[in-house]
Amino acid sequence: MFAGRCIGGIIYLIAGSRRKVADINLQHCFSDSSAADRKRIIFQCFQNIGVSLMEMAMCWWWSDERLKPLVEIQGREHLDAVLASGRGAILLAGHFTSLEISGRLFALSMPLQVMYKAQSNDLFDKYIYAQRSSYFVNTIDRKNTRRLIKGIKDQIPTWYAPDQDFRREKNVFAPFLGVATATITASSRIAQSSGGAMLPFYPERKADGSGYILRIDAPLEDFPSGDDLQDATAINRSIEKYARLHPENYLWIHKRFKTRPAGEKAFYP
Repeated sequence: MFAGRCIGGIIYLIAGSRRKVADINLQHCFSDSSAADRKRIIFQCFQNIGVSLMEMAMCWWWSDERLKPLVEIQGREHLDAVLASGRGAILLAGHFTSLEISGRLFALSMPLQVMYKAQSNDLFDKYIYAQRSSYFVNTIDRKNTRRLIKGIKDQIPTWYAPDQDFRREKNVFAPFLGVATATITASSRIAQSSGGAMLPFYPERKADGSGYILRIDAPLEDFPSGDDLQDATAINRSIEKYARLHPENYLWIHKRFKTRPAGEKAFYP
């Protein structure tokens, strides 16, 4: 973790454009924050990005026996109750810096399938796919929703993070941290087609560095509701909860607000 924070500090120094993106995001999401507060959150975010690189190595090359003592799951009863009822379970995650390690640790206790976005570099993408496939039941390209839905119906817990700007897909503008945010409506359709329950999921690094807590909340109520905006708002509110509690762990360097409502000025230069 110390090595990761050091690497993150170096990335912070050389990634000026991404620091600017993070600051713009924080100015809109935490408008009452001071410049000093934003700078602190951004620096800690970059430190955590460095830690996530170390965690990726842990995912790929540490044994199950070495990883098992590091994980604690809170709220497992919510997941067990959903599966016991005969429904599938969708673990609603956000793009936090601890996302990579969370799937690996969860897969130590039960099967897990994940949806991912293909990398632009074909060789790197194939390597990541091979590594993830060694511990996930299914590693599914985000365009292959049919296979994803089948896994949910088969009651394979499914890791799902919809909080990115997919401007070519159907979106509605739902609030996220006070900002009208383009949010895909596919989440509602996946839940409707699969019959799966949507359970908020957040991986937290323990403050003392001794391991991780995987938090599973109760399923979203009345989801899907039949109203795309209502559903998108519920999705964003779930992710927002932990972005407020642990802002240093959210991936602020992503241009989350790239798509704006008609007539609204762009956020990013």
